[in-house]
Formats: sequence, structure tokens, C-alpha cells
Amino acid sequence: MGKNFKKNSKGSFQNKKFDSFRDIKKFNRPEPKIANIEEITPAQKDKVFILTGIIDQIEQTGGPTIFYISDGTGTLALKVFEGAGIRAYPELNVGDAVNTTATIQEYNNELEGEVERLKKLTEDERNQLNEKVAQMERKRAEVKDIPFLVKDKILDKLKERFIKAATEVRLAIIQNRSIIIRHHNDTDGYCSGYALERAVLPLIVKQHNSVKSAWEFYTRSPVAAPMYEIDDSIRDTAHSLLRAAKFSNKMPLVLIVDTGSGEKDLLGIKQGKVHGMDFIVVDHHAFDKDLISKETIVHINPFLVGEDGSKYSAGMLCTELARFINSDSELNINQIPAMAGLADKTDNAQAMEEYLKIAQNNGYDKNLLGEIARVIDFVSSKLRFMEAREYVEVLFGEPMEKQKALVSLLAPHIKNLENKGLEIAKDHAKKEKINNITLQSLEIESTYARGFYPKTGMCVSMIHDYAYTQEKVKKLVTIGLLADAITIRATSESNFSVQELLANLEKNIPDAYPEGGGHKFAGSIRFLPSKQKKVLEAVKEYLKNL
Repeated sequence: MGKNFKKNSKGSFQNKKFDSFRDIKKFNRPEPKIANIEEITPAQKDKVFILTGIIDQIEQTGGPTIFYISDGTGTLALKVFEGAGIRAYPELNVGDAVNTTATIQEYNNELEGEVERLKKLTEDERNQLNEKVAQMERKRAEVKDIPFLVKDKILDKLKERFIKAATEVRLAIIQNRSIIIRHHNDTDGYCSGYALERAVLPLIVKQHNSVKSAWEFYTRSPVAAPMYEIDDSIRDTAHSLLRAAKFSNKMPLVLIVDTGSGEKDLLGIKQGKVHGMDFIVVDHHAFDKDLISKETIVHINPFLVGEDGSKYSAGMLCTELARFINSDSELNINQIPAMAGLADKTDNAQAMEEYLKIAQNNGYDKNLLGEIARVIDFVSSKLRFMEAREYVEVLFGEPMEKQKALVSLLAPHIKNLENKGLEIAKDHAKKEKINNITLQSLEIESTYARGFYPKTGMCVSMIHDYAYTQEKVKKLVTIGLLADAITIRATSESNFSVQELLANLEKNIPDAYPEGGGHKFAGSIRFLPSKQKKVLEAVKEYLKNL
């Protein structure tokens, strides 16, 4: 007898392929339908399809082997059980092209195919399929040419970069690459990261027919320093390499937002590229020389097109980018640009007026946006490096009722902390006249307890604004002094420049190893703790020569 036959309990031979009622049912079913993965929906449960695709990932569980295949229209998990923990089809590898007959099932609310047959295609067939899939993926990644939320020449100049970046993000998702978003740990940074998150996550879930894919193929992480430090880069790389080794994941596309344009970001980006990571940077901070563009797929920054980055916060830029990535009108992000602009004190009256009107039409007036921004800044100081995805969703209005309840609870508490911080600063700030400029200094560590809120930058901003508005000091430079850093705020009347000061420090006291940056009138500079006194003297010398 053939190998598919065995004796049953009565001693007669029976075909092993049809040794159960379920198999007999399969035998009597209609012919399987040839389909693309995008056609597989919950309505097709228990139906049988013939699918062709490229193996994108293989996962060996304690039970079945899971093959994830992609055909250019989507990705589907195929389950094969040979025995507990036994690798099915050991001859198949990631990158192979296969044809399968599979019954659509649902497991843990996720669609998957239960494999009846899985056949490896020839090399010629694989090459043809790869070419077809690549064309389909590029077509699916194309971006709709939509108008910006506001009319502005800066956005128009950056439009090609927006479209390029959005296309690459969409393509990475379609190609089953993970997305990592790194954003600065302040309100503008959170606005930037969250706007992109709202655009990216639905596309990932749709691509993989899986809600859990939003966790497997996406990460958002705040960065404390206003740069993509080598520490962050190594952590991202190590985590991605682990996922590649354990689950055959591809190396990710990393979006660095509200930072990334400076020389200090270069090493982290290059380190990631060594391991196959790609980068997109969306930033609005100034830089001495553009060293980043050649190391990234796309670099978006107003300074790259001859414009001033203080005219657009990163949250404003990232919301516009998010709309190109995902044009769904239900993303609930159109109020974010106004909030980010208010938090970052963006110097663009016309754009801010238009963004505020849009926010108001979505139920967010200027006062509420300011309160939310205040709460986000406070929460960011507590979350630090946590992603806290569900908590952050509430902060940004998912749902809005819960957001308002949280803001009404925390905002009065935060205002009290801010008032306390300002009163302490007023008692400890020192002023001295250097030519016609007033230098106001605040020694942070001897003034505030460790972990005090507001954060250093806000304490400096509050005492700076108080001296400018209440004490009418117009030519004013305020510094928050720490053992190894200074945080700077300056008025436009002072003719001060953070970049010029940094260049001056690098030239005159290179042994302090100064580094940092920011906008012209606001930024921070780090240095060796042993050189604090020299740095302070150099700051005063710089002011004398303005």
C-alpha cells in the first residue's frame, strides 16, 4: 500500500490524509480561491485560499512554527504544527518564495493561515515575485499630495522633503521593518513623537493583520539630552539585533525628532547605520554645518532651506509629516501644532494664529492647550525614559473626556509648583551689568532640591520672563548654572547668540570640551565640571564684546 495508508482499528487500510472528520470535510470542500493577502479579512474565517509570497520572518514557538509571508499587499502569519517545538519545513528560510494552501483561522483575535501545503518556488519564480512585490510596495507607499494645514513658504520649501520622508516611512512599514521614534523629553518633543505615532500605528496594524504588531514593530522613546547620543544609539541597535536574531526581524527605520541636526548626533547615527539601521531626522534647531543630511534618508529642518527654525517647532513639522504618512482625517492630531508652538514659544504669529483656529475648531482653546502642555511637561519629568504609550494617549486626548479630567486635576498642582519655583528663583537670582547687557544667573543645584519641578529649563525661562516683563530689563541674558552645564535664555534686544557663544568657548577654552546648542536666544551648553569657573568667565567676556 502507499505511504499515506495505515491500518485502522478494524484491520482495514485507511488513507492517513483523511483520518478525521475535519479532513473529510476538506476533501469535500470547494476549490480554494487564489487571493492576495489584503483580501483576507475576518469574514474569510474557515475559508481556504491559495497564497503566494516571500517569507519575511520565521518564529519557532513551543508548539507550531510560524512563517510570516508578504506578497506586496500585506503580511499574514502561517501556522504549521509538526510537533511541540519541532521546526516545520526546515529547508525554508527567510527570503524564500513560497506557495501555500491555507485555511484562515483566528487566534487571540489575530488572523492566521493554517497550512495544508507549503511549497518552495524556484529561483526564477522567486526573482519574478520579488520584482513584482517591490513594484507593488513602492506603489502602495506613494503619498497623497495633500495641502498643509496652514499656508507658509517655509512648509512649501520643505514639501519635497516631507513627501520623501512620508514615502520612506510608509515603505518601511509595508516592508515589515520596525519603526523607532526618538524624541526630546519635553512638550514639543512629545508632540512630535505622538503625532507620528498616531499616523504610523494604524498602518502597522493593517499591514500585519494584527493588533499586537503595534508592539512588535514600533517603539517610541524619549531622549533626555537634546541630541541622539551614542548611548541611545547603542541601546536601539542592541535591542534591534536581538529581535533580528530571535524573530528574524529586519533592522529598523529610526526617526529622530526635535533633535538630530547637530554634529553631536552624527556618531549615534553612523553607529546605527553600521548595523543596517536607516534614519530620518525632523528638527528645527540650528547647526554650524550640515553633516547629517548625507547620513540620513531624509533630513527636514527649516535651516536647510534658508529659513529660521524658530519659526516652526518640531511638533508643528511632525504633525504636517504625519498627515502625509497617513491622510486619515480621524487621527486626532490637528490640535497638536498649536500646542507645540505655544509650549516652544514659536516666533511665527501668522502660522500660530491659523493653527490656533484649527485647534479651536477641534474643541481646544488657547487656555486648554496651555494647560495640556503644562501637564505634558510635568509628566515627562516623571516618565523620563518610559514610553508609557497608554498614559501618553490620554494626555493627547484619547479620550478627550479623560484628558480634561486629568488636566483639571494636575494643572492647579503644577501651577503651585511653578509659582514656588519662581519665588525661589527670585530670591536666589543674581544680576550684574556687563556694558549695556544685564547678566542674570541662577545657581540651580544650590537653589533647588534634587528632582525639583519645574525642570531647569523652565526655572530659567520663568525668572528670565519675570525680569523682562515685570522688571522691564530689555537687554537681558539669563543663565541657569549647573556643575557641568549652563542653560541659556536671552532677549532679542541683547543681540546674543547661543551658537556664537559655543564657538567662542570652543575656541578660547577647548580643554573644557564644550558641546550643546539650541536656538539663537535659547539653548544649553555642557562642559567639564572642573572648568565651570572658566566657562562663566568666558561667558562674561563674550558679553563684553557683543
